[in-house]
Amino acid sequence: MSVSSSSRIIRQTGIYGLLVVTNVALTLGLLKVFPQLLPDNRSQVAPHTLVLPDNKQHPNFVTAAVNKVGEAVVRIDIERTVRTNVEIPFFKNPFFRDFFGEGILPRIPKEYQQLEQGSGFIIDSNGIILTNAHVVSGAEEVIVTLKDGRTFQGVIQGIDEPSDLAVVKIRGKNLPFTSLGDSSQLQVGDWAIAVGNPLGLDNTVTFGIISSLNRSSFEIGIPDTRLDFIQTDTSINPGNSGGPLLNRKGEVIGINTAILADAEGIGFAIPINKAKAIKDQLARGENIPHPYIGIRMLSLTPEIAQQLNQPPNYFGRVPQIKGILVVQVVPDSPAAVAGLLRGDVITLIKGTEIETAEQLQNLVEESQIGKPLTMTIRRGEQTLELSVTPQELQKKTN
Repeated sequence: MSVSSSSRIIRQTGIYGLLVVTNVALTLGLLKVFPQLLPDNRSQVAPHTLVLPDNKQHPNFVTAAVNKVGEAVVRIDIERTVRTNVEIPFFKNPFFRDFFGEGILPRIPKEYQQLEQGSGFIIDSNGIILTNAHVVSGAEEVIVTLKDGRTFQGVIQGIDEPSDLAVVKIRGKNLPFTSLGDSSQLQVGDWAIAVGNPLGLDNTVTFGIISSLNRSSFEIGIPDTRLDFIQTDTSINPGNSGGPLLNRKGEVIGINTAILADAEGIGFAIPINKAKAIKDQLARGENIPHPYIGIRMLSLTPEIAQQLNQPPNYFGRVPQIKGILVVQVVPDSPAAVAGLLRGDVITLIKGTEIETAEQLQNLVEESQIGKPLTMTIRRGEQTLELSVTPQELQKKTN
């Protein structure tokens, strides 16, 4: 081999060696800057998959939250007597209908025992339970079942229907109990976990987010309840009522209470701060005072007024302004005594402009029983001032 050939081979070998060293250096540099390029034998996470925060004891915060409160969530079985009137089959004959007239056919009273189920949760070790008023209202027997299978006779300590809250007591010591959070700190998008017994399926957990806050009872179609609800997409079904809505820490932030008919993924819960404010009074059997004035109302806008003024017109000439249209005045109520009439439009209360029914309801709720509220109203072309004195809302009779 000639000297020139040897020199050429040496040069080529040196160039190849330099390229290899350069490639290795570049690769190591890239891996240092981009460590995710390293091969990973762990299970791969698909794009857009939610990765929950790790915990040494629990695989995710939902499990941790549920384990924290699960033993304190209870099933509530109630029995109530339902009374109704049933037509006598003999008188269903058309001859008797024509003879007696529709609506006055003889009826016989009938009653039956209705069994229903809901949820609740223990809030102290001595057996105080929070649930919904509609779960236990009218109950003649209340049976409370814990997750571990123990059953207790429940005693209804107090019910407040306007806030749909109730307290039930069971006899026990050192019982598991929940930790109550602060619903005023909630934000739309926060995690929400519902625990309860939906559709008879005990110890069920569903998971979602807070969809909206301060959703008024008027907006969801239950104006007799005086609440601003938490809205969540967490699945809430019959039987969930009275169960806890949890945050990621396992603290109770709400009480599951309602769903919209024909709606999927929309549920509502009572903010826990509302329950914290009255739970002790209910546990002592005390009545919760609620001021009322006795009207049914509608938030009025110029557009709605224009529609109401089209024939057939049931309200007379409604002024095209913003305010609260009085749709109905309850007989003998504070509003009736003060002289409010159907078709009046309330524009001011104590000098404060009122544009929504929710505003008016909140002002009345915050008022003092027996202390007059000055209202400015429009009645046709007239502007009047009336003094309405709120009285205590009476409990419903079963």
